[in-house]
Amino acid sequence: MDTKGRLVAGSHNRNEFILINADETARVTAVTELSGQICQICGDEIEVTVDGEAFVACNECAFPVCRPCYEYERREGNQACPQCKTRYKRHKGSARVEGDDEEDDIDDLENEFDIASVCGGDPHQIAEAMLSARLNVGRGGENAPSEVDMASVAAGDIPLLTYGQEDLGISADKHALIVPPFMARGKRVHPMPFTDSSVPVQPRAMDPKKDLAVYGYGSVTWTQRMEDWKKKQNEKLQVVKHEDGEKNSDEFDDPEFPTMDEGRQPLWRKIPVPSSKINPYRIIIVLRIAILCLFFQYRILHPVNDAFGLWLTSVICEIWFAVSWILDQFPKWCPIERETYLDRLSMRYEKEGKPSGLANVDIFVSTVDPMKEPPLITANTVLSILAVDYPVDKVACYVSDDGAAMLTFEALSETSEFARKWVPFCKKFSIEPRAPEWYFAQKVDYLRDKVDPTFIKERRAIKREYEEFKVRINALVAMAQKVPEDGWTMQDGTPWPGNNVRDHPGMIQVFLGQNGVRDVDGNDLPRLVYVSREKRPGFDHHKKAGAMNALVRVSAIISNAPYLLNVDCDHYINNSKALREAMCFLMDPTSGKNICYVQFPQRFDGIDRHDRYSNRNVVFFDINMKGLDGIQGPIYVGTGCVFRRQALYGYDAPAKKKPPRKTCNCWPKWCCCCCCCFGSRKKNKKVKSSGKSKIKNKEATKQLNSLENIQEGVEGIDNEKSLLMPLVKLEKKFGQSSVFVASTLLEDGGLPKSARSASLLKEAIHVISCGYEDKTEWGKEVGWIYGSVTEDILTGFKMHCHGWRSVYCMPKRPAFKGSAPINLSDRLHQVLRWALGSVEIFLSRHCPLWYGYGCGLKSLERFSYINSVVYPLTSIPLLAYCALPAVCLLTGKFIVPEISNYASLIFMALFISIAATSILEMQWGGVGIHDWWRNEQFWVIGGVSSHLFALCQGLLKVLAGVNTNFTVTSKAADDGEFAELYIFKWTSLLIPPLTLLILNIIGVIVGISDAINNGYDSWGPLFGKLFFALWVILHLYPFLKGVMGKQEGVPTIILVWAILLASIFSLLWVRINPFLAKNDIVLEICGLNCDN
Repeated sequence: MDTKGRLVAGSHNRNEFILINADETARVTAVTELSGQICQICGDEIEVTVDGEAFVACNECAFPVCRPCYEYERREGNQACPQCKTRYKRHKGSARVEGDDEEDDIDDLENEFDIASVCGGDPHQIAEAMLSARLNVGRGGENAPSEVDMASVAAGDIPLLTYGQEDLGISADKHALIVPPFMARGKRVHPMPFTDSSVPVQPRAMDPKKDLAVYGYGSVTWTQRMEDWKKKQNEKLQVVKHEDGEKNSDEFDDPEFPTMDEGRQPLWRKIPVPSSKINPYRIIIVLRIAILCLFFQYRILHPVNDAFGLWLTSVICEIWFAVSWILDQFPKWCPIERETYLDRLSMRYEKEGKPSGLANVDIFVSTVDPMKEPPLITANTVLSILAVDYPVDKVACYVSDDGAAMLTFEALSETSEFARKWVPFCKKFSIEPRAPEWYFAQKVDYLRDKVDPTFIKERRAIKREYEEFKVRINALVAMAQKVPEDGWTMQDGTPWPGNNVRDHPGMIQVFLGQNGVRDVDGNDLPRLVYVSREKRPGFDHHKKAGAMNALVRVSAIISNAPYLLNVDCDHYINNSKALREAMCFLMDPTSGKNICYVQFPQRFDGIDRHDRYSNRNVVFFDINMKGLDGIQGPIYVGTGCVFRRQALYGYDAPAKKKPPRKTCNCWPKWCCCCCCCFGSRKKNKKVKSSGKSKIKNKEATKQLNSLENIQEGVEGIDNEKSLLMPLVKLEKKFGQSSVFVASTLLEDGGLPKSARSASLLKEAIHVISCGYEDKTEWGKEVGWIYGSVTEDILTGFKMHCHGWRSVYCMPKRPAFKGSAPINLSDRLHQVLRWALGSVEIFLSRHCPLWYGYGCGLKSLERFSYINSVVYPLTSIPLLAYCALPAVCLLTGKFIVPEISNYASLIFMALFISIAATSILEMQWGGVGIHDWWRNEQFWVIGGVSSHLFALCQGLLKVLAGVNTNFTVTSKAADDGEFAELYIFKWTSLLIPPLTLLILNIIGVIVGISDAINNGYDSWGPLFGKLFFALWVILHLYPFLKGVMGKQEGVPTIILVWAILLASIFSLLWVRINPFLAKNDIVLEICGLNCDN
């Protein structure tokens, strides 16, 4: 889709569609500049020349070719017409190429079919000429060549291809070139440079009127040779499997053997946790369950009569904690790790001298508010994507600006310009990471590391360029602080379409990937597209989930890659081979078809080494996710995830083929007679009786959303009525866009062959209109699922219910890194949003407790999803349990009666099992004790604050209809290292943990004072209460440090109130002792010996 470097804006509902020039010349160009003819190479419409006529590339046959494809063919291609093979003549305005000066002395008619002379004897160009002739078949138009109209075939050193694979077993004189039928839908594959062009190649012409079998296509001889070659390769592979090293090495000297062996091996392998680590862990879990049963038996059968309310509350809380632990523990029963083989991926899909076979990937970056999400951070994320180690023609980056901010648009324009210098530098020196802000933050010792002087020189130059780039971005941010009264205007004087954030048309701008924009070294760059969906009052735009669905649709119109990667604007690509890591799973020929997404762990920069508020969340990403990977796969966490596009469309996973059952042929001959004689009558009766039931079961278990069923309904038609029915169903599911509906049926991606440039522009604006999703299944069964602010959990859950499985990929170098809110208030608000989303799912029809039974969701996977939506409910028993120690210390009561020897053994066994479980988890998960302890602490802090508020807000939203606003988490700014850590921002979330902390501190002071007053005998019962209270205080200690801030800047009001309240309550307890009845006289032993 060519927008000619202009911003496309419009509204489908209002029938508005314009192309805005962003230069000094202010004018609006309509789409009528196109002629209506379709280029047979790229599928775009052919432009109109200055004379008002359609551009004609070839004067001999007038084969429809657009100006960009004509320029490409003359500059880097065959310099000949794809149909008649006549050498292109230079048109007015075209640059001269080699051979233009001598073309007047050559008769093109005499050399019309001489491909060798045109291509210079380059075998790869000859093969490209044949492929282009075949791939251009059926592209539409009257001048399209016939299906067998191919160029003359040379019989020299041409790569022998059979359905896209090289066949080295066929001699050159019996050459056969077979192009798969599905490749006719793809776009033209541009030739790769080839150095050796000195070998002369003799042409061998083919007559289209003759049968293809004459040339070896589909002949019996060719088929037999193929079968012999496959048999030979299989025999070689069996040598590897069955030999034990006793054979001589001479048998493996065949040069074809290593390639064949590596090409057939899997692209990844599963690494289970060693049995020496996992078996003791499982034993401890079983023992802990048994101990819990004994513990609850004792607790229930031994109530505390004088403190029955406290005892009952504690027992209810402990039962809930046990259930929550079981839901969290069993999904970690079979943890695994995975290892990828990037060399095998390259060997399979990137063969030398051939175009890359890696799949296309569309990458989504979402941003809303440039004031809370600094444009410099977004720019670094985009730069790391553009510089990724992946073929540039297979990467497209889409930036979603849901705030329609001109600041984001201008920053992205500056980013695209700087990318022309940054991308070649990254690829030339293979640097990591490829986000400049974090790359230049690394400390490099040039003398110690013996760095190449050329690298040092270019690094210093690109660093100066980046500093200037940062100055320009910061200047844009400073200018955007004050919005003009009339709104923003573009460089050509056109008003910015997004001046009204809540009422603006959809906008699309292609910055890179077209119009010949290359880097400073002359190489192509990945496509970079700016997208801002339409916003109108009265429509529910569904926040981030709606923005992601708009990107899914617009990317399907522009590039339609079979795989999608979504990252937050602050999550840059830290490992340039991250896409290749994901492709090792998704493109694996054995198991890749069943994988819906590959999830990478989240890693963060800018966090203090103590990780006070557990921002790294290491326990979840290194323990829980590994356990889920051994069941049906990890849950989707919102970023750093590579999706299969077909899975997002709501299609079911491919059905697994069951192995055939054993028959009488599997048994000895003497058993067959018995089975046939005695079992024939019974079998006949069973078949008759169960025939109808089997048919019903098959119909009941049929996958209604299967892609195969839909494709059969569209293609296998006999009349118009049967054609309309599937299309109506597809439009009801995907919306009223014929181009998008057609793209959903292309499992391997690519654009529909009949798509035109003008229609693509209009369809792209159409699919991002605010009313496109009305009366469709978007947000219900298709795309990111609506109904929760944490759309990630819900989307992954729906995919697993469709039978897909996911994969957890943990490369040695983290694939993605981001920034986390490191001050207490922002961290609590982030946890509040996550918990609120879980409450919304729990109160919806998609709750894992009752949704998705009878589908492809496994039981242990369901346990994990149930735990992910019910954990906010733990806030109520956790709050009560943390308040119990203070109440016990203040009242002198306790939740446990006098402990016997049997009870002490149970309590000791329970504590030992808890400690052993944690130690073994840290051992096989590779988690340090510091990270584990921080996770435990913040589980209590978040549980009594954010989770409690999320539960209340969720109930108000669902039951009373009181909606809550989504707050974007502020990203870290460059205000000094860990500057935000000590920022104190007051919020109501701080009240519950602060109250618990003060209560327990007062309880400890009161308990110790009481023990001092009452003498030695009162210290024994006090130890249990003190241990209980200190357990709460230690868990809330990071919260206390966060509230107090820096040591030299302690909030005075906090200290004054804490000391004052503690002193008052201590004096009241010691002097007044209010928990005793006033009419009772208590006689106590004073402790003095009066006899002496």
